[in-house]
Amino acid sequence: MSGAPLRGVRVLDLSRLLPGPVATLHLADLGADVIKIEDHGAGDYARLLGEGPDGVSVFYRSVNRNKRGLRLDLKQEAGRAVLLRLAAAADVLVESFRPGVSDRLGIGYPALRAINPKLVYCAITGYGQSGPLAMAAGHDLNYIGLAGVLDQIGVDGGPPAIPNLQIGDLLGGAMSAVMGILAALFDAQRSGQGRLVDVAMSDAVLAHNLFPLFAMHSAAGVSARGCDLLSGGDAGYGVYATADSRYMAVAPLEKKFWDVFCAALERPDWKHLHGARGAAAVALRGEIETLFGSRTQADWSKFFADLDCCVTPVLGVAEALEHPQFRARAMAVDADGVTQYAPPVKLSGWAFSVERAAPAPGEHGEEILREAGFSGDEISALRAASIL
Repeated sequence: MSGAPLRGVRVLDLSRLLPGPVATLHLADLGADVIKIEDHGAGDYARLLGEGPDGVSVFYRSVNRNKRGLRLDLKQEAGRAVLLRLAAAADVLVESFRPGVSDRLGIGYPALRAINPKLVYCAITGYGQSGPLAMAAGHDLNYIGLAGVLDQIGVDGGPPAIPNLQIGDLLGGAMSAVMGILAALFDAQRSGQGRLVDVAMSDAVLAHNLFPLFAMHSAAGVSARGCDLLSGGDAGYGVYATADSRYMAVAPLEKKFWDVFCAALERPDWKHLHGARGAAAVALRGEIETLFGSRTQADWSKFFADLDCCVTPVLGVAEALEHPQFRARAMAVDADGVTQYAPPVKLSGWAFSVERAAPAPGEHGEEILREAGFSGDEISALRAASIL
């Protein structure tokens, strides 16, 4: 990719499913040469999670674009030897094994650091490389539950609500991994020394669970679920149903926006209720609910389109992709037979493009090994031994 900031960076990706592949997706989109290494068995079974062209899921296609594919049997010594040889010239390795697995295979950080001191080795796990839960299995729901996030999601008096955005997997496993990798990579370029990047998805969720932490230090303490300022306590920050059973996101929190909101709706009597709490907030919320229930979402969207007071429609994903804002930002990309998201970061001097479709298992194996100096005979021998 011309002008890509990570061009020339080589990444070995041993991860699968969501957190690791999304982390390396961001690196690949920014120009890194990401080699997706899969085993001889199921490989990355994200391929089969959902529908997609030719039986390959949209999930797999979307998070593995711009990568090259290599199959490698790491249970055989010859397969591990291939990985070590590739790691000697790599800049980054990403894996998502449980703690200790890579060391038992002989491909852990100490072994790879011995042959490539500059290597940035990122291990993504649910609970990190240490602590009493380090070896425990988990999913996104477990991570956000343990970190005090799930407890705060939902309505007053109701149970915790499960978010459809995988906060732990994506905020924790993907974005925190990218942050750690880029920081370590930057330092490795000047110091000559790589690092072990230990990413725990539960840690990342806890570290961003900020407002309950702030509240914990206040006299009032942490609010009950659905009663916090941003989850139900303030009528000026909420979701209101429209006449056609759609919703508007209403968020004129600051006084300047609240005043515009009240003036536009010809409700000057609401102005003094800015920031109201308790019974006053409940009563105000009821009045706002009645008002928004009197028109359709399309009507309200048009009404607020030119008003600077933080009111927007609640859209479905298909509608979001067609919204003029996201179209102007070129956030939808048609590639590999499906609609995908473009990277969320725009950089000057670089235009994102999908250079490669998501790889088939081992699609680029011979190409990758030849670049690494393997001879034709060596590659043939590896194929004959079912290493590739």
